[in-house]
Amino acid sequence: MRFSAIAAAALALAPEAVSAAGTLGFSLGTKKTDGSCKAQSDYEADYEAIFKASGSKLVRGYSASDCNAAQYMLPAAKAKGFKVVLGVWPDVEESLNADKAALSQYATDEYKDQLYAVTVGSETLYRGNFTGDELLDKINDVRTVLPKGVKVGTADSWNKWADGTGDAVIQGGVDLILCNAFAYWQAQPIDNSTSTYFDDMSRAIEHIQSVAGGNSNGPEIWNGETGWPGDGGSDYGPAKAGTDNAKTYYQEAVCGILKWGVNAFYFEAFDETWKPDSVGDDGSAADEKHWGALTADRKAKFNLRCT
Repeated sequence: MRFSAIAAAALALAPEAVSAAGTLGFSLGTKKTDGSCKAQSDYEADYEAIFKASGSKLVRGYSASDCNAAQYMLPAAKAKGFKVVLGVWPDVEESLNADKAALSQYATDEYKDQLYAVTVGSETLYRGNFTGDELLDKINDVRTVLPKGVKVGTADSWNKWADGTGDAVIQGGVDLILCNAFAYWQAQPIDNSTSTYFDDMSRAIEHIQSVAGGNSNGPEIWNGETGWPGDGGSDYGPAKAGTDNAKTYYQEAVCGILKWGVNAFYFEAFDETWKPDSVGDDGSAADEKHWGALTADRKAKFNLRCT
C-alpha cells in the first residue's frame, strides 16, 4: 500500500486539519423493489435509513430525469436535512436534454442548500464515448442551466484520471472530479483489496493535482464509487462476493480512506432486487442485485459507522 502517497493526498485535500475525516455519501437508485419509480416519501424513508445506519446525510444520483429523480429527491432532502449530487447522462442527446430540462425545472434556488453538485457523465471516458474536450463541452453546457454557484463536474474510472485521458476536463475549470475505484472489479482477493483501492486512488489524486497545479487551483476530488457485493452477489475471479467480505472492505478500505481525509461515495445504499442479471460477452450471467450496504427493506447488513 502506498501509504506515503495517500497521506500526501490527504494533506493536500485537508490542509487545515490532517486528522479531519472525509465525508461519506451513498449512491442511490431511483426504483423500488418492484422496479417502479420512487416517490418523495420513498426517498425520505431512504434518507432516514441511511442516516440512522451511517450518520451520512449525502447521496448521489445518476440522472436528474430518470423516474423524475430531481423532482422528488430535492424536496425529500430538504425535509430530511440531506444534500444531493444529481447526475446528467450526456451519452445521447435524448438523455442529455431530458436531464437538462429536469435541472432547469427543479434545481432552483429553493433547493440551493440541498443540491451539493451536479455530475455530467458517469465513466464516459472509460467507455470511450467522449474525449476529454468533448466531455468538458457537455459539462459547460449543463452549467448554463444551473443556478449560479452550483458545483459542476464529472465522474470516471480512476485510471482515466491517472493516465491523462481526463486532462482536458481537469484543466477546464470544473468544480469537482469523482474517481471511481473498485478493487473488486480488478479481481482482487479481499486481503489485497484495501491496498489496491488506496493505490488506485492515490495515483488518480496525484495526477489530478499535478495537472491542476496544486490543491488551491484544482477541483474537489472525491472517490465517486467503491463497494463490494454481499451475499447473493457474483464472484469476479479471486474477488469473492459475500457480506462478510463486504463488511471487511467497508470497514478497512472505505473507513480507512475517510480517515485519511478523502471524501467517498459507497456503491450503493440499498440492494436493488429489481435489476436483471447482466450478461457478459462470454454469455455468463452476473448478479447486480446485492451491492447495497443496506438490504432492499432498508436494514443495515453490518455496522456502517466508521470509528
